[in-house]
Amino acid sequence: METEATARSESIDILLTFDEDGTLDYSEANHLEPRERAQVREYVQNILRRRSYLDFIINEFSSIKVEEMKPLLKNILRLGLYELLFMDGTPDYASINEAVEVAKYNLGSKSGDLVNAILRNIQRDINNLPKPAFKDRTKLIATTFSHPEWMVKRWVKRYGEREAFKLMQANNTRPHYYVRVNNLRTKTKNFKLRMDKLDIPYKESDWLPGYFKVDSVAPFIAKDLLKKGICLVQDIAAGFAPTIVEPMPGENIFDICAAPGTKSIVMADMMDGEGSLTAIDINPDRLELLARSAMDYHAENIKIRRADARDLDLRLADGVLLDAPCTGTGVLSKRADLRWKRTEKDLQDCIKLQEELLDEAANHVKRGGRLVYSTCSIEPEENWDQIQKFLDKYDNFELEPLDDFLPESVLIEDGLAYQTIPHVHHCDGHFGVRLIRVK
Repeated sequence: METEATARSESIDILLTFDEDGTLDYSEANHLEPRERAQVREYVQNILRRRSYLDFIINEFSSIKVEEMKPLLKNILRLGLYELLFMDGTPDYASINEAVEVAKYNLGSKSGDLVNAILRNIQRDINNLPKPAFKDRTKLIATTFSHPEWMVKRWVKRYGEREAFKLMQANNTRPHYYVRVNNLRTKTKNFKLRMDKLDIPYKESDWLPGYFKVDSVAPFIAKDLLKKGICLVQDIAAGFAPTIVEPMPGENIFDICAAPGTKSIVMADMMDGEGSLTAIDINPDRLELLARSAMDYHAENIKIRRADARDLDLRLADGVLLDAPCTGTGVLSKRADLRWKRTEKDLQDCIKLQEELLDEAANHVKRGGRLVYSTCSIEPEENWDQIQKFLDKYDNFELEPLDDFLPESVLIEDGLAYQTIPHVHHCDGHFGVRLIRVK
C-alpha cells in the first residue's frame, strides 16, 4: 500500500493548494513514478468532479460541518470517502486506515479518530446513504451533480433539466482522449503499426484524419511518444479550429493566444513545415513550453512572439487563428477544477476580452484571407453571440459555410459554425467559425 499511500498524500497536498489559492499544480508529484503520478491525477480530478456531493455526505455523518473543518482535514476526508464510494479496487479497510494514518501524522491523534469515526459510519450505511433533499431546486441539482449553482441555473434554463443533467453527468465521467499523429515525424500508417506493436487499444476517428480515440494517454507518456514528437494529445473537437484555418504550405499564418501551442503544432504539420507560422502569446512561461514543443515536434516554421494580442505590430496574414481565452465550460470533464474557479463575473470578463481580441485579429487578415474564431466554451455569449456582434461592426468579413471541412453532426446555424456538446458528441465542447475578409 506504500505506493498508494504516497499518491494519496500528494493528492491531498495538491487539493489543499487548490482550495487555498485556486492553483492546480501537479508538479508537486513529479518525483513519483509514472504510475503514481497517473494515480494522483485520477484522485484529484475525480474528487473535484464530485466535490459538492462528497461534502454533502461528509456533512451528513459529521458533527463538524465541512466548511468549519481545517482545509487539510476536509481533503483527507474527501479522498477517503471518494475511495469508499467510487474505487472498487481498493478495500474499504485500506481506504479508511490510510486516511486515518494521514490525519494522525499531519493533524494529530484526535483528528485521526474523527476521520476513523466518520468514514466507518459511512461504511456501515454505504448501501443506504442519504440523498440531497434541499427545497432549493438549484442547490439540490448543484449538490447532486457537483457543479456551481450559477452554471446549473444557466444550463437548466437553456437546455431544460433533463438535458442539463446529461451534460453534468458527462462532465463527471472519466473522459476519453484523442491523440493525433505528427506527420512531421512519422506517417499515420507507421503510427498505427507502432500502437499495434505496443498493444495500445485505439479507434481511428472518421471526423478528421490522423486522430485516434484512446482510453488513456499513459502508454504514450510511458513510451516517450509525446516527448519524441511522434504524436500529440488533442481532443478531436479541438482539431476543428486548425482544420478550418486550412493553412497551406508556404502561407503566412498567425496563431493568436497560441500557448501552449498544440494548435500551432497541428497547423505547422498541415503546412508540411513550409511557410511561416507566428505563434503569439503574452505568457512567457507558456511560450517556453511552446518553444520546446516546436523543437520536439520538428515544427521548424513556427516563430514565437511574446505580445499582448490586443495590441499587435504585425503585417497581414493569409490566415489568423484566434483561439480565444474563455470560461472553458466545454472541457469540465478534463478540467474539473475550472467549474470551481469560474464565476459569472469571469464570463463577463471573457466576453469583453474576446471582443477586444477579435477587433485586433481582424486588422491582420489580408483581403481574401480567413479569420477563425474558436473557444472551448458552450456559452452562447462567448460564441455565436460574440460573432454576431463582430459582424454588426465589420462589413468586410463574411461567414463561410463549414460543410466542406467538418461532419454535419457538429454544425449549427445553417452550417456557418460548429458547436460540440460533451453529452451529445462524446468529446469536449468547442465552438468555431471561419470568416473571410471580402474587402
